Order: sequence, then structure tokens, then C-alpha cells
Amino acid sequence: MRKLIVLSVMALFAVSCKPTMDSKSQVGIKGNWTLTNVKNIGGEFVKINSFNIADSKCFVGSQWNFVSNNNSGNLSLNAGGNCPEFSSNFKWTISPAGEFSFKFVDQGEKAKHVTTGYALRIANQSESSFQLVDKINVGGQSSDVIYQFQRN
Repeated sequence: MRKLIVLSVMALFAVSCKPTMDSKSQVGIKGNWTLTNVKNIGGEFVKINSFNIADSKCFVGSQWNFVSNNNSGNLSLNAGGNCPEFSSNFKWTISPAGEFSFKFVDQGEKAKHVTTGYALRIANQSESSFQLVDKINVGGQSSDVIYQFQRN
């Protein structure tokens, strides 16, 4: 029985020591970026409300800033047409499995008190560009929305 307890504690310790962030990917997206394109693999006829803010097409031209040493950032959309003006701070991480997670954090609010956020997959990361891929459900079918970023 004692061996089982010791083994269980050792296994728990080993699992808890796994890295929870991909530092290399996080440092790679540090800086200022422009979202240059949004592509819906499921078809362009499906209207997508990205991040519960606006139509996905409103995000084309949006400015994103990522700070890797404290996992903070900010996003701003320019108003025009049917697109709202929007600006917000956010907290973000990239897991070793390539999952990009972020949540909007209002001024003066602690990130640990924000319980909702978004999980996307980071793809095709280079020094000058990367993609965030969101899985959506369209009529019972899984579809990808690809957000293309270019470094400023």
C-alpha cells in the first residue's frame, strides 16, 4: 500500500511539472501585427461573428499587439461600414500542443476573474506571419476559420 501511495505521488509530481506554455512560439509572436485576411474553409456564405464582437470580415485590418513577457496584448478594430469601433486588452498563452488561448480583460480587471475566453490553434508561424485557426460548427459540420496575421 505504501508503494502505491509513493508511486501515485511521484506520478502526480511528474505530470504537474509538464510545461504549460510554449515559450518559443510566444516569443515568436511578440510585437505588432495586422490581421490581413479571414478565410472560412466552410464557405464564404456563412456569416461568422468573431469573438462575439463583429462579423469576421470586420477584423481584416485590425491591429494586434502581443507582449510575451507578461502574456498581455491589445486589439483594435476601426469602425467602418457595418463594423463597430472596438478596442480591448487581453491575456493570452500558447500551449506546447499549439493551442492559442486568450480572453478579453477590461481596464482594472484581473485576468484570473475572467472566466470566458477563446481557444484557437496557431499554425504556419514564421518571423513575419502566422495563422490562428478557429473550429466552428456550421449545420452540424466542423469548419475552420483562418485568421492570417502579418508583422508590422
